[in-house]
Amino acid sequence: MVSITGHQCPQAACLIEAGLQSHILTPQDPAYQIREDSYFSNTAKSGPACIFLPESSEQVSTAVKALVAAKEAFAIRSGGHAPLNGSNDIKGGVTIDLSCLNNIQYDENSQLVTFGPGVRWKHVYQALEQYDRVVAGGREGETGVAGFLLGGGNTWFTAHKGFACDNVVSYQVVLADGRIITVKQDTHADLFRALKGGSNNLGIVTSFTMNTITYKNIWGGVTMMSKQYIPDVIRATVEFTTNLPNYPESSLIVGVNYNSRVKDIIAGGALVHTQGVEDSPAFAQLKSILEMGLETALPSDTYTTWFTLTIKNDTRIMSKAAEVHNALVEDLKSYIPGGDFDTQCIFQPLPKSFAQHSVQIGGNILGIERNKSDGLLFQLNTMVKTSDQNKFSYQRVKAGVEAIKEFAGTIEGGLLDWVYINYADQSQDPLGSYGAENVRFMKRVAATYDPDGVFQTLCPGGFKLPK
Repeated sequence: MVSITGHQCPQAACLIEAGLQSHILTPQDPAYQIREDSYFSNTAKSGPACIFLPESSEQVSTAVKALVAAKEAFAIRSGGHAPLNGSNDIKGGVTIDLSCLNNIQYDENSQLVTFGPGVRWKHVYQALEQYDRVVAGGREGETGVAGFLLGGGNTWFTAHKGFACDNVVSYQVVLADGRIITVKQDTHADLFRALKGGSNNLGIVTSFTMNTITYKNIWGGVTMMSKQYIPDVIRATVEFTTNLPNYPESSLIVGVNYNSRVKDIIAGGALVHTQGVEDSPAFAQLKSILEMGLETALPSDTYTTWFTLTIKNDTRIMSKAAEVHNALVEDLKSYIPGGDFDTQCIFQPLPKSFAQHSVQIGGNILGIERNKSDGLLFQLNTMVKTSDQNKFSYQRVKAGVEAIKEFAGTIEGGLLDWVYINYADQSQDPLGSYGAENVRFMKRVAATYDPDGVFQTLCPGGFKLPK
């Protein structure tokens, strides 16, 4: 790190005065650009005045007190996976980068694992492998842990373990006044529940403790096929979702995607059985059509747009979404030379049974227990190479999602209220979709632990509590 003064970086002056100078990066420091380049999507990069890299909860506490006293705006970054501008980075402000809080500790007696917000899910899985344990965490190893958990977290285990947040038993949190507290079901029960989906509205989590799960064999894989099978995949997905309560150890993600390497739309699915059963009856309809395999991977260093909806488990709505995706691909082909882009039109089962585990162990703040029918978690994504292409694709993705919403509205119960915060665009209102009662609860909790509204004003990024 370079030697800086408050005169060179006014936003860092309060941190320097607090004795944190050796943990600050400015644009003159080569490591500053390395941290900015490490975001999942170019869309997220904002250009902060400086990056603060704490190495302990105490340093986070010191920084928060200094920033609040100086009224300096800040952002909070864990893995940096969310592709929303200003969500986990801040133009002209201070980005608190938690990547150095990366310890992982497993307790063999309690079978609990504790880890910092600086780790990725692959690190947690690697640390637990020697103990034949796993956690209900992210399905992509590079995803950061904190944003995923504070947004709820849909996992391969949701059907029989609840969302990822339902498996958290303890949080260490730095509050707006700098206090460091341990939050559990029996201590600070209100904050404990609000953190299970409340995002960055209530404090900075500096460690998570989670239940672990016995790991023996997990069967799964990814397969792709030509677009002619899309109607079959849609029918099989609806049937899988209907039957999922009978096979809670089975999990599925289905996609209708344009792949820049293939230069065409392909259909595919990721199938997982968490107990290693290869021929589970849950996959009977899918296995009959999943014959041709083609490995794919998400591109890096792109501009990303994504929107989400929760729709009724209905073939008509899925078919409409696939139709909208086809039109989106044609629009992008007309604008982007050589078809050099990628898209994802993704469906994930969200049956009513998913809420049962959450309710049984004390509940979260997501509000999906209000769903009146089995649903599908839908996401529409584009990944392009330039900011101009991203502006073009953003408007078309947004319009496409509106068309799907309008169509779903013509079917009884076709559009469910819930908006998954980890897939939402910044124009959407995921916290408001949790339901009026849950919003009121979160506001009461925020008023208790952050009475001055620090995380609503000085930390403007992400999704804020509805006003």
